[in-house]
Amino acid sequence: MAMAQIKRATPGRDYYQRKRTAGKTHKEAMRCLKRRLADVVYRTLIKDAETSLLPAG
Repeated sequence: MAMAQIKRATPGRDYYQRKRTAGKTHKEAMRCLKRRLADVVYRTLIKDAETSLLPAG
């Protein structure tokens, strides 16, 4: 998922480029991007779980 982000013009690519400009190596910048993507997925899962647990009404 991270590789696809940096191959195309996406916000993920911009984030990766900012990390590289800040002096991080490719591996470090990729690790940061992967963590950011994992955080987005986790927040989405939590939000979805909370929404599905709400009583119908």
